[in-house]
Amino acid sequence: MTIKQLSVFLENRAGGINDVARILGASGINMSAFCIAESGDFGIMRLIVSDTELARKVLRENHFAVNVTDVIALNCSNTAGSLSQILEVLAAADVFIEYMYAFSRGDTASVVIRPTDINKCLDVLHNGGIDLITE
Repeated sequence: MTIKQLSVFLENRAGGINDVARILGASGINMSAFCIAESGDFGIMRLIVSDTELARKVLRENHFAVNVTDVIALNCSNTAGSLSQILEVLAAADVFIEYMYAFSRGDTASVVIRPTDINKCLDVLHNGGIDLITE
């Protein structure tokens, strides 16, 4: 199963990230996970939020360029080598990962993956018994 991710294009300037956080917070939208990739004068903030459609709407109303993308999220053990085992399975199946980000808390690590072939990646993970996260 896939989940929806927002990609917000930001100008690299002080307060830019807070603008997004403030707008979402004022609209009652919770940010569950995010990462930021910087490139020159601009950056991309990728987010998993509690209400994707409302977030897209309010950010566009505030003049942000926003895309919605399908990604895969999974849970694995928060122990040394557990992510490597999953990545080995994906590599053996020739699944290419465009980008990923992760966070952990306690015994569990959560990983967001954007593969080039989302259906193939889902099949490999499902057949491997990997714990996928749903929206």
